[in-house]
Amino acid sequence: MARSQNTFMKKQREKLRKQKKEEKMQRKQERQENSSGGSLDAMIAYVDEFGNITDTPPEERAKTQADAA
Repeated sequence: MARSQNTFMKKQREKLRKQKKEEKMQRKQERQENSSGGSLDAMIAYVDEFGNITDTPPEERAKTQADAA
């Protein structure tokens, strides 16, 4: 009698393990589908002349003699 109960518990644990693995795979799939993307352009940040972080690149300025010196 004890042997059959032991086998039943093993089956139950294996069933739970498979169920958790499937749920984990589903969550992973959902995260991949809903991700906002990890493109390089989305991750780049720029610092303006005041030290603030912005998403837009700085405008090109014409170099003057004061900047070159």
